[in-house]
Amino acid sequence: MDSARRADDEQAARWNGPAGQAWGELKGVREEMFRPIEELLVDAVAAEKARHVLDVGCGTGGLTLAVARRLGPGGRCVGVDISEPMISRAREDAEQEDVWASFVCADAQDHAFESGAFDAVISRFGVMFFLDPVRAFANLRRAVRDEGALRCVVWRDPAENPFMTTAQRAASPLLPDLPVRRPDEPGQFAFADADKVRRLLAESGWAGIDIRPVDVVCTLPEQELVRYFTRLGPVGMYLPGVDEQTRGRVVRRVRAAFEPFVHGTEVRFTAACWMVGARASSAKLS
Repeated sequence: MDSARRADDEQAARWNGPAGQAWGELKGVREEMFRPIEELLVDAVAAEKARHVLDVGCGTGGLTLAVARRLGPGGRCVGVDISEPMISRAREDAEQEDVWASFVCADAQDHAFESGAFDAVISRFGVMFFLDPVRAFANLRRAVRDEGALRCVVWRDPAENPFMTTAQRAASPLLPDLPVRRPDEPGQFAFADADKVRRLLAESGWAGIDIRPVDVVCTLPEQELVRYFTRLGPVGMYLPGVDEQTRGRVVRRVRAAFEPFVHGTEVRFTAACWMVGARASSAKLS
């Protein structure tokens, strides 16, 4: 098995296993935490006057449903994600709300979308995990009509996002085998370099590339903080394999490290992101 195929299988196993289940269980916490970023993307769709929208890396579907509500019966929003547990949760919520949204469990990197079917592609933290970003963005370009829009929010540098790295930094002395984030690999901060993102988009058929910094204040209830860092992220994925004594020490140490972000009953932090915009070039793709 070649390395690319192995990496694809590892990604699928991760998001269809514990990671996908954890994201589903904490949907409410995550959706409220990132509500301001959801609103940015919903407003971007409205400004484009898009009617058919593709949400990439949709997870449990919060953004997909929010866009579908804004579009109303005359539009549609399709969410795509590799995680069956998250897609199942998204479908359940869409059915309960009875909104014009649908979901596809597939890898957006090579899924056979209908050519030119969408007016816009959006993503909230969903495009940084592609193993072959040029191939992925070229595939998304084919799914969008000529001059259709791309609007994505991705994380900037880890140094600008201390909240997102607090758990790993605090736990590392107690968990020496904790996986290290590598900026050149798919993951949360894979698109921190704006020049890299510009190059990837240009190589995959996108033009009019506009990348701007956005700093968004996000919050979550203090009472959810421990559940948040023990279920999500590198620490959350690693903790199930440690003994109870080690787990207790990690939880106490990490919770203390988050104290600067705690304000009474609320945890507050700034999400330092890029708002990535582009247009689908009318030039023919190879």
